[in-house]
Amino acid sequence: MAVHLRLARTGRHKRPMYRVIAADSRKPRDGRFLEILGIFDPLKNPAVPVLKSERVLSWLRHGAQPTTTVRTLLKRHGVWKVFETEKSAKAEKPGKDEKSKK
Repeated sequence: MAVHLRLARTGRHKRPMYRVIAADSRKPRDGRFLEILGIFDPLKNPAVPVLKSERVLSWLRHGAQPTTTVRTLLKRHGVWKVFETEKSAKAEKPGKDEKSKK
């Protein structure tokens, strides 16, 4: 099952609010989802998302793919930078271990 982090629209007519959700990629935009990870209100000034950072990182570590819009929100919130530093640190570790074994 391919999991995507994406937005699901809520709110009323001309007053959108979005949930940041983890959902199966085959499900519709406002259909069933696995978990609500945050809320994004684009009408607020500034439009900054409210996210559960640890849960978002957990889904990213397990291979969930964010949409381009969600990736932008994660960058704005600072979660994407944490994920990238973890990923790069993980990639550097095997190289150091191999050198120390020689």
